Amino acid sequence: MQLRVLAFVLAGGKGTRLYPLTKERAKPAVPFGARYRIVDFVLSNLINSGIYSIYVLVQFKSQSLLEHLREGWEASSLLRNHFIIPVPAQMRSQGEDWYRGTADAIYQNINLIEQAEPHVVAIFGADHIYRMNIREMIEFHIDRGAQVTVSAIPVEKEQAVEFGVLETREDGLISGFHEKKPDAPTMPGDPNRVYASMGNYLFSTKLLLDELRVDGEKEHSSHDFGRDILPALIGRADMYAYDFQTNRIPADPPGAPVYWRDVGTIDAFFDANMDLRSISPELNLYNRQWPLRTAGYFDAPAKFIFDSDGRRGEALDSIVAGGSILSGGLVRTSVIGRGVRVHSHASVEDSIIFDNCDIGRRAKVRRAILDKNVRVPPDTTIGYDLESDRQLYHVTESGIVVVQGYRSPVDIAFMNL
Repeated sequence: MQLRVLAFVLAGGKGTRLYPLTKERAKPAVPFGARYRIVDFVLSNLINSGIYSIYVLVQFKSQSLLEHLREGWEASSLLRNHFIIPVPAQMRSQGEDWYRGTADAIYQNINLIEQAEPHVVAIFGADHIYRMNIREMIEFHIDRGAQVTVSAIPVEKEQAVEFGVLETREDGLISGFHEKKPDAPTMPGDPNRVYASMGNYLFSTKLLLDELRVDGEKEHSSHDFGRDILPALIGRADMYAYDFQTNRIPADPPGAPVYWRDVGTIDAFFDANMDLRSISPELNLYNRQWPLRTAGYFDAPAKFIFDSDGRRGEALDSIVAGGSILSGGLVRTSVIGRGVRVHSHASVEDSIIFDNCDIGRRAKVRRAILDKNVRVPPDTTIGYDLESDRQLYHVTESGIVVVQGYRSPVDIAFMNL
């Protein structure tokens, strides 16, 4: 018997801690790594794992996400006999509400599960940067005879206050849930680490349907898997923690580290992008057997022009996406998106530049994130005088300057030249 797996991707989060990058887009639609979107990671993991029946549940500020799904995923030739379908809130709850929580998002689409009749339902978030062979998690779920499996990653016990923590026996059976508690129980045999839930779940279909119906009728429930559904199953269902550290990606070298990052803040997002610049990054984007898929752009190759002293188009320890032209400008230790222009004598250092930005002559950008379509006028400096930058842009406590697109004063000044 071939196992039928139906996947739901929870892509409706506001991403308030990533503001202002989420001012006009949902967190899963935020660009990452020069040419991708955050949602591309979970979708690639599912497709690479042989799971092709996928519903993407959208909600807040979803237009950018919907456009990306249409351009990059819905029309993919790889999915001719399968589907990736975005689904807005169906208003099926008693109050005809938007999705009230992670469990309610599935409950409002319970008819999709009933129609598909899968053996296993996979429920994955769209907010994290990671690679995962989900097929191994499914095999673990089947081998254990589990009714629920929760993916978990070991983290230092000092970080327990930041996560939902799983309390487990030595065989991985879950015996408790502890939501952001500094004194949460540590892993069996490891007093220095705890099992942090990654928010990715596998359910046997009958159990999931039964529990969703019960929770949907509870007036005071927050309708959340981590807070309501899973804790209520302790002692009533066989729930196991799947240790993400054991996960292996085909064609990765032996001993390659697993990679998972919660890019919930500007600083975390910045650091995860900067990880990609290293000589041997932990996040491997170059494994052809486990590609990171995205929209099929028709960009020209990146181009680097002029080669004279003081006017040389070059990029060092950086990633540069297609369609970008470094026209006598210097890019160092940065991530450059599609269609970016860096003009003569300009410099970009330790920065993330989203698509279609234009860095004018002699402009200097350091330790900054430029959102899509930002125009930096000639001779402008960003990231060199944080007090001045705070008058115009968003600046984090660590000194990362975030410049928005057409609404930024820099862009308005350029268009008025």
